[in-house]
Amino acid sequence: MTVARPDEVRRFNRSSLLRLLHTGGPATRAALAVELGLNRSTIKMLVDGLAEAGLVQEKVPRQARGAGRPSLLVLPQPQAAVVLAVYVQAEHAGIALVGFGGQILGRNSWNLHGRQRDPDEVITHVAESAAMLAGDLGLHPVAAGVSVPGVVRRNDGLVHNAANLSWGEVALGERMTAVLNVPVTVGNDAEFGALAEHLRGAGRGGGDAVFVSADVGVGGGLIAQGSLLRGSAGYLGEIGHMTVRPGGRVCHCGNEGCWETEVGDAALCRALGLPEHVPRGAIVAELRALQEDCAELGEYLDWLTLGLVNVVNILGPELIVLGDLFTALPDAAVTRVREQVRRRSMVSRALGGVRIEKSRLGADLKLLGAAEAAFEGVLGVL
Repeated sequence: MTVARPDEVRRFNRSSLLRLLHTGGPATRAALAVELGLNRSTIKMLVDGLAEAGLVQEKVPRQARGAGRPSLLVLPQPQAAVVLAVYVQAEHAGIALVGFGGQILGRNSWNLHGRQRDPDEVITHVAESAAMLAGDLGLHPVAAGVSVPGVVRRNDGLVHNAANLSWGEVALGERMTAVLNVPVTVGNDAEFGALAEHLRGAGRGGGDAVFVSADVGVGGGLIAQGSLLRGSAGYLGEIGHMTVRPGGRVCHCGNEGCWETEVGDAALCRALGLPEHVPRGAIVAELRALQEDCAELGEYLDWLTLGLVNVVNILGPELIVLGDLFTALPDAAVTRVREQVRRRSMVSRALGGVRIEKSRLGADLKLLGAAEAAFEGVLGVL
């Protein structure tokens, strides 16, 4: 039996406390002690050490009430540890500097058209924009997370394929590390979306969830027993390429009848009577105009339901979070899909129903996911 050394125990407790403050926000020492299962003297020692390092500050709550001395709140200091979050999508890209505790301290974004989608152009623009933003704010990121809509190798951030960007075999992790001069974590956008939802969104506090996103294509991210499931080499969650309609439309992957050919943005345009490849804003505006009348989306919702039934039966999550274009669907449409999935999925019936919700993180979802991926390697060494 191996016994942990005292210094190893201290590092573990310090890291656990940092992670709790980062994702849970301000808390009293007493609450931290209960959550971590540590005695108050240990918590005092840890908090005092973090305060001395400038990572936390203790303050009296603004709305302290009642008799007696109010308990101090331990607050994470956002500027004490800052990471760079980057997202790249088919039509636009963006960056943000995110502080300890998850606060977005500054951001910038730009559209991608033509040559601007070229990897060299994207990398250069990210590096220049990040340097300018960091200089303006007087901040120095210690790590970076990069979200891309493609198949990404986990160990080195190689983008094997990002069809919507026309990228193939791009050594993005290596190249971003060289220009940013900090550790870089690159991941699939739906994978990072799942991470953001688990830590800061609808899946917060849950154990098993699936994040399903629809943009040009469809992707998925999986949370299993409270941890992000990454699969062999990081290749996981390509649920948009499960075959749902044999002999159906040809997908860019070379297969026929992939789920994303029936529920991606092109399919949504067809359902709405819009030309394919219209700007995303036009699709969202048309969906909002439907309000609660979802009859026009009938067949589209049938395909969405079919895919989600398969996802639930195979993975058995307690929660499915719908992201990106799916968040613009009328509430009545989501309610219809939810009821159909519960009725048609054997696993859902066994679980007593699976929650299906739209993401509420909005445009910050990809940035927060990329930031959390970067913080994974930072919090353990602060």
